Amino acid sequence: MEMLADLTGLRFICVARVTKQEWTMCSVLDRIEFNLNPGDKLDIQTTFCNSVRISQQPVIIEHASEDDEFKHSPIPEMYGFESYFSYPIYDVDGNFFGTICGLDPQPATLKIGRITNQISSFAALISRQIKMNEVFEDTKAALFDEQSAAKLREQYIAILGHDIRTPLSSLKMGIDFLSDITQDDTAKNVLTRMDNSASRMSRLISDVMDFTHGKMGSEIPLNMQHVDNLNSVLLHAVSELTLLHKECNIHCNINLEGKVHCDPERISQVLSNLLINAIVHGDDSRPIQVNGNIVENSLVIRVSNHGDAISADAMSRLFQPFWRQQNHRDTGGLGLGLFIASQISSAHNGTLTVESDASKTEFSLKIPI
Repeated sequence: MEMLADLTGLRFICVARVTKQEWTMCSVLDRIEFNLNPGDKLDIQTTFCNSVRISQQPVIIEHASEDDEFKHSPIPEMYGFESYFSYPIYDVDGNFFGTICGLDPQPATLKIGRITNQISSFAALISRQIKMNEVFEDTKAALFDEQSAAKLREQYIAILGHDIRTPLSSLKMGIDFLSDITQDDTAKNVLTRMDNSASRMSRLISDVMDFTHGKMGSEIPLNMQHVDNLNSVLLHAVSELTLLHKECNIHCNINLEGKVHCDPERISQVLSNLLINAIVHGDDSRPIQVNGNIVENSLVIRVSNHGDAISADAMSRLFQPFWRQQNHRDTGGLGLGLFIASQISSAHNGTLTVESDASKTEFSLKIPI
């Protein structure tokens, strides 16, 4: 809240629980002696937060007494403010929880992209914190249940992932802010490297969170939809890795027509994981082949590479988490790629198989469309 106050110039920032019946203060930063404390309540009809609850859209006012939409409203005069914002925040189930608000007796410039993006990001961080707190409380309760002992490690991984994401999101916002204002080329290069590192950290956290979903017995969450652009989504995934690994010769033949019922981002994630595996373990001097087709009402994606055959022992452990073959290049990952790919396949009611001999190794994903 101090960061928001410094960013916006508003001297009163708070988080409130908002329902149909009442407005309740949860946390507050008060530099103007507004005299509202955690636990205090307001009549919901005397706040703009009620309209935020109904529309789930933010309210932003820079100069209330001169604003055509709000100058006749009694609310700014009642509370004595000219500048104001209220953004929605959500609970663990994605339902409306309340708002993060700011106000000040003086006018302020708020309707610019840098500020609105930062406020929106803080609202998202608070929503994530609420979710993390509920997960944490559930975990504490599970400590008293002896039957849950086997799952505690995975639950704490989930909590750790959420804990790390909150400061990482703040770091990313800071990098974005500095990138927007700096003109120095050296500084821009440093910020670009920092941004790449933060993005890699985010991907590692996502892998850990996906791993936790799989190990705790719940399927990896999917955003299922009918998509007609899966072809371009997968081609983009291949293109990204082709640019990153120019030493590899990647042949791509993806030809998908019509709509496919799937989570396109997750299918792209599977393809990326399989292709990274081929890049790491394949023979650089020979091409990697990527194929994607619709075969008998199923989406079939195949990634094959040349190189040493996978041993029988390794074959039995390929889809286990945190397992990596020895004496191969380090991907910088956690050894979760194939495990997550198999979990995404299962969540789509599909299969992920592998065949390997002296001529080539080929992974095949098959899901009903």
